[in-house]
Amino acid sequence: MEHTVASTLTESSEFILPGDLNSLGYLFGGKLVSWIDKVGAISAIKHVRGIVVTVSIDNLIFKKPVTNGSVLTIRASVNRAFAHSMEVGVVAKTLPPGSEEPLHVCTAYLTFVALDEKGKKKDIPPVIPETEAEKRRYEEALIRRNHRLSLAEKLGKG
Repeated sequence: MEHTVASTLTESSEFILPGDLNSLGYLFGGKLVSWIDKVGAISAIKHVRGIVVTVSIDNLIFKKPVTNGSVLTIRASVNRAFAHSMEVGVVAKTLPPGSEEPLHVCTAYLTFVALDEKGKKKDIPPVIPETEAEKRRYEEALIRRNHRLSLAEKLGKG
C-alpha cells in the first residue's frame, strides 16, 4: 500500500440550502466544522486504513461567509504522520451563485489518532510528500505540532 499524500486526498461538495443557514443568512459555522471534521477523518482513514478519532482542530478562522445556493467544496489530505497521530490539512471554498471563481472560506488543521480494535493507540506509517507544496505542508506540520505540545506544556496540560 502506498502512503503518499496524494493517496489521502479527499474532496466533498455540498449544496447550501436554507436549512443550513444561521439567523444572518450564512452557513452555520457548526455545520461547516462538522463537514470539515468528516472530510478530514476520511482522509486520515485512507492513510491508516482503520479507526481514527479527532484530537484537535487548529487555526479554524472563517474568512468568507457561505450563502444560500452556494456550492461548498472541502478538500483534505494528510500533511504529516507521527508515531500515533497525524495532521490533516483541510481547505473549504465556496462558489456563490453566479460567481466564476471559488472563494477561500477557511483552512483548518486537524489532528487525528489511529486506534486499534480495542481502542488503543496504533502505530501510523509515515506519509510521503511528493510535490513542493506537499513538502512545505509536511515541514509546517512539524512546526504546528511542536507549537501545540509546547503550549500544552506551558499551560500545564502536557
